[in-house]
Amino acid sequence: MMTRRRLLALLPAVALQQRIAVGAQIFARKPKAAPLPQPLVFFGTDTSRPGAKGIYSARFDPNLGRFSMPMLAAECVRPEFLALNQIFIAPPATAKKQIPLPKRAAPQPQMRSILYVVNEGDATTSGISSYLLDRTTGKLTLLGQVSAGGVGPCYLSVDSSGRSAYVANYAGGSIASFKVMPDGSLSQPVDRVDFRDRAVFGRPGTRKEQADGPHPHSTTLSPDNRFIVVNDLANDRIAIFPIDTATAHLGKPHLFQTMAPGSGPRHIAFHPNQRWAYGLDELASRIDQYLYTDMHALAGMDEQAILANVGQPVSTIDAKFRGENFAAEIYVVPTGDFVYVSNRGEDSLVVFAINEKNGTLTFRQRIPCGGKTPRHFTMDHSGNWLICGNQDSATVTVFVRHPGSGVLSGPVQTLDLESPMFTLFV
Repeated sequence: MMTRRRLLALLPAVALQQRIAVGAQIFARKPKAAPLPQPLVFFGTDTSRPGAKGIYSARFDPNLGRFSMPMLAAECVRPEFLALNQIFIAPPATAKKQIPLPKRAAPQPQMRSILYVVNEGDATTSGISSYLLDRTTGKLTLLGQVSAGGVGPCYLSVDSSGRSAYVANYAGGSIASFKVMPDGSLSQPVDRVDFRDRAVFGRPGTRKEQADGPHPHSTTLSPDNRFIVVNDLANDRIAIFPIDTATAHLGKPHLFQTMAPGSGPRHIAFHPNQRWAYGLDELASRIDQYLYTDMHALAGMDEQAILANVGQPVSTIDAKFRGENFAAEIYVVPTGDFVYVSNRGEDSLVVFAINEKNGTLTFRQRIPCGGKTPRHFTMDHSGNWLICGNQDSATVTVFVRHPGSGVLSGPVQTLDLESPMFTLFV
């Protein structure tokens, strides 16, 4: 029988047991999160240099920030740029039979992964290669090769519907458009535009790198998938073409002058809000900020989009740097709060914070790239790692990215790979 005195005596012990139970919950080990999957990564290398043979593949461990040993995936000429397309392949039609058969579920379309590779060669070897990708094994099966529509292709984009592709031919001074065929390969060029037409595209800029004629360096899809934006390094202009993704035809271009003569516009990156755009000037080592506006055509008018320069450029190099520099790559993170760029010469990676109200840039960090000539960099799917290809030091460096502050630390791995030019996570 529980008396009042006995109950009072037991209360401290009960309270102690409760505290012990709470403490056990506090210090209990939390279950470990499932490890992130290890995606397949492809590297394009400069085959004009000894030791580089084409496209290499590796696995990336986002839990540790480390690559496996790269393996040769396909031999080809100078794979400068890589792009992935996902298409559905309709099942083959079956012949009709006279005898009625039991109803079965209709065959479903199959998803195919297609890797497009820009081969930056000469007049006979410049082209675009299409490979069927086996995501499980990483095997590449060549589907076909077509002319790039010009010499020295350096950039390729696929519209978001996966029906058309657009290529910039740097050495040939042209761009070309392509239809995606039913098997995922590309057609021969549908439209080709020669930027040597000075009546349309103007005259070259003032720098020696611009004297030999136009150099379209990128064909970037607009956020609404209705235009391509072409940065011409030699003519100091940005041309915007309306596109028909179903036919791959190009409309009439509208041109926009960049900030200053000799700037050399190379690439452009759009902010997730689809209004702000950041143009990277290779020769001036500068970022120009633009406001982007797209307009639907009225009766009798062409589709048109406008870039308005807001007049607040920022330098990508340190004011104390003395030497020749060529800005290379620019990237806006999907969260829209940071911009990253690379410099060849200063050999650096630079971080800028984006003002959420007006899109202006504020310097946040400058860090050595861990090698020489950081031609291209990208981020893994988690956004926690930045991968930089250092073309002239034959290395790929891995940096930790801190999403809250945007800053980088590392490198935490330096991977040996001859003349990396491009890195693509699939």
